Amino acid sequence: MKGRRHTKADKERFSKIVDIGCIACKRYHAVFSPCAIHHIDGKTKPGAHKKTIGLCGAHHQTGGYGVALHSGKAVFEKKYGTEQELLEYQNELINE
Repeated sequence: MKGRRHTKADKERFSKIVDIGCIACKRYHAVFSPCAIHHIDGKTKPGAHKKTIGLCGAHHQTGGYGVALHSGKAVFEKKYGTEQELLEYQNELINE
């Protein structure tokens, strides 16, 4: 499934997210980890690219149950906060 086209503003946002790194690593471990863009609400809805956070491989998909968002969302959110909370924190950093 293809997502919505990226605008110039989306690309600038993604660049800032990549510069921040994994938001879970930054917030809870105070370290920088390279990240990929995670779409909170899918890639096809209007405004989808504004609801994105940066997650490293371990926190996104490969870290296993309770570490990776896609391997146990409820446990991940208890540990690191909800996707919305991480989005709000990341947006604060982007807007600094």
